[in-house]
This record gives sequence, C-alpha cells and structure tokens, in this order.
Amino acid sequence: MSFQNPVFIPGPTNIPERLRKACDMPTIDHRSPLFGEILHPARAGVRRILKSDSAEVFIFPATGTGGWETALSNTLSPGDKVLAARNGMFSHRWIDMCQRHGLEVEIVETPWGAGIPADRYAEILSADTGHEIKAVLATHNETATGVRSDIGAVRRAMDAAGHPALLFVDGVSSIGSMDFRFDDWGVDVAVTGSQKGFMLPAGLAITGFSARAMEATRTARLPRTFFDVHDMAKGYANSAYPYTPAVGLMNGLNEACGMLLAEGLENVFARHHRIAEGVRAAVAAWGLELCATSPEVYSDTVSAIRTPDGFDATRIVTHAAETYGVAFGVGLGEVAGKVFRIGHLGSLTDVMTLSGIATAEMCMKDLGLEITLGSGVAAAQDYYRGHPALLHKDAA
Repeated sequence: MSFQNPVFIPGPTNIPERLRKACDMPTIDHRSPLFGEILHPARAGVRRILKSDSAEVFIFPATGTGGWETALSNTLSPGDKVLAARNGMFSHRWIDMCQRHGLEVEIVETPWGAGIPADRYAEILSADTGHEIKAVLATHNETATGVRSDIGAVRRAMDAAGHPALLFVDGVSSIGSMDFRFDDWGVDVAVTGSQKGFMLPAGLAITGFSARAMEATRTARLPRTFFDVHDMAKGYANSAYPYTPAVGLMNGLNEACGMLLAEGLENVFARHHRIAEGVRAAVAAWGLELCATSPEVYSDTVSAIRTPDGFDATRIVTHAAETYGVAFGVGLGEVAGKVFRIGHLGSLTDVMTLSGIATAEMCMKDLGLEITLGSGVAAAQDYYRGHPALLHKDAA
C-alpha cells in the first residue's frame, strides 16, 4: 500500500490535513475547564449535523459497534422484543448483538441489495396490538451492499400503526455524508462513528438520544457501565467524562463539525451524490451492475459492484493493493467474493475519485475481465463536467 494514494474503502476514510493537525495536540488536563471548550462545541456541532434541535449527544471512546450497544443497553431490558430487517452484514451484526444481550428479535429477512421493507414493518407493527415490540432497528446505509433505506418511510409505518416502539437508526456510513433528519424522522437513537463522514480516525462512538429514549433509560434493566449515558451526562455537567476521554479525537470532531457546517450540509450531501453518480456512470460503462437493486436504494457513500459469475471479486481488491497501492473494499457475508466495493465518502473530490475509477479499470483489465480501459473514467468525466459542484459562499 502507499500512503500517497487516497483510500477507497467505505471507512475509515481519508483524513484531511486540517483534521490530522487538530487531533495532534499536546496533553491537557481532561478535568480542567479547557476540555469543556472542546467537549461542548463538539456536541453542539454533532447535534446540528443530525439536524436536531434537542437530541442529547453522547460521545464514547469506541466505534459504531459501541454506539449500537449504547442504544440497546440504555433503553431496553432482558427479554424485550425488537424488530429488525437483515439485509446486509451490518444489520446482521446488530441483530447478533441484540441476541447476545438476551433480547428477542423478530427478523425480517430481506435480500442483500434491497432496502428495509417499510411495508412489512407496517404489517408487523399493526399486528402487535399488545405493543410487545419495544424498539425498531433500521440500518440507514448498509455498507456491505451499498444500499440506502428510507428511514422516513419506516417512521411513517410506525406512526400509521400507532405503535410506541423506539426507533434506533444506524447512521454509521451516512451521517455527515448523506441527508439525515433526526427530528423530522422521529429518530430516538442515532448511531455513528468518527471514521467515516466525520473524516477522523476510528475511536469515537457518536450517539444522539431523543427525549423518549432518555425517558426509557430510567426503566431499562440491561447491564451497562462503560456505556451508561447517565454517568456520561453527569460528567458533561462538569465539562468532563466519567473516565478518560480521547481528547485529541474530540478536538478533531469539533473541527470536523466546523468543516462540514462551513461547507454547508446541503452542499456536503450534493457533493457525495455527485461523486457517487460518477462512480455509477463508470460501473454502467464497464457493463457491470451494482449490488443495490434499484436507483431508489443506491447509496451515495459506497458502491458494491458485482463481478461476472465465476469471477472472485476479492482478486480485484488484492491486486489493487499489491500492484497499485490502492485500497478498495472486499465483499462481506453473503456477497463475499461476488462484489468489490468503492467507498466514496468523507474527504473526497472528483479528481480523487477518477484515480480510483482508473485503478479499478486497470485491475479488472489485468485480471482478464472484458473492460475497455478509459471507459469508466470517460463516463465519470462526462458526468462531472456536466454537473459542476456547488460551493457554499463560506466554504473553506
């Protein structure tokens, strides 16, 4: 691998020099008022990126997986029932976590490549007249398959059923890159991490809790210590943590929020969509297909690209790393060996993306696939030339 080349994995993403410098700071006393000058603005910035006026933001030294556990352990009790669709590796892993915590999971098996079936959720929730289901889990962007689900539709299904369950949303590979509406969608717990849309190293689990979720924490009986939001809230009241925080990462998060908000969230989302459309144009020019089944569920942060039957897609990823020093993502779970993934989120530009498309072309050509060199690059160039980037007047 080469440190000079950008990565095209769906996280961790490329780190802008500005954020590397923000994380690289001298040791400070994390129990001094100085830490509060990092902590409180970072939490406020995350709240704005979630598009919420009131979410309680809790940031743990962990990853998105720790955020999943924070959502479950603070709001649910042993034996509680939850509803979840399994449509990819990460929804599968969250379901597995629920089961390990002694929760009963009603699983809606969904094809890998399809989004969450909100209509099926509506049927199940309407039939649950005793309100046994305490939480609905939704993976906004399934990183393994490049599929975005309609969280607004899930909320409408819950409301139409008149169901009081909490709505938990995994936004690990969407928040900070694709439109996420905590308040408008009635999200109760949102989960993300520092290493994707926030363009930082891995190490922070970032969560937002609604007032309903905070109320549920008062009666929840699943064990929790490290991820206890009440302990964290007490620490925040004193501009501190209940244990040692990741100060450098927190400083980086504060700076990352500033960068995203200065660019303008709508511009951030438009940039990601534009870059993703260029990648999708390249895939079509290659004569290949996405794992995602239709444009309605195409992700703007990662494309999982199917290779011809009988061809091991992992060879492309290995060849790219060994020959060209470039990182792509392998297929996971049910699509292992069937897809390779191009991550196009975080700190990325058209020019950087074109280098990834060109590298993928070279790898496929080297490995004997019927790819015309330059075809995908030209298709992406045509799209980018015809769709100029938007720039907020205050963009850095």
